[in-house]
Amino acid sequence: MKPTPNQIKIQARRYLKVVEWSDEDGVYIGSAPPIIGQCCHGATEADVLTQLAVIVEDWVEIFLRDGRPLPAPSAGKTYSGKFLVRVSPEIHQKASLKAQALGESLNQFVAEAIASA
Repeated sequence: MKPTPNQIKIQARRYLKVVEWSDEDGVYIGSAPPIIGQCCHGATEADVLTQLAVIVEDWVEIFLRDGRPLPAPSAGKTYSGKFLVRVSPEIHQKASLKAQALGESLNQFVAEAIASA
């Protein structure tokens, strides 16, 4: 089935477009998980966002044309702030001891580690 341009645009709007600065590359880099990872770059956020919109529409068109289900939408998704992480007992112990040494809770230690990643 060949999707219409309007169908493609409507579906493409359901995906969050992420533009981030890359110190390593000295440019902005765009992605739109879960449709596509890092896929374009440019000197300005606006340039990358323009490229990214076209790329996401292209991918949506491919999915629709091939009759494949689209990934779950990412735009407008809400998060509870809670998730379960499974690690080895050794990593659990190491993280707990490190948090205690810093005078932090394990939750605070892990949250700060994720935020700085």
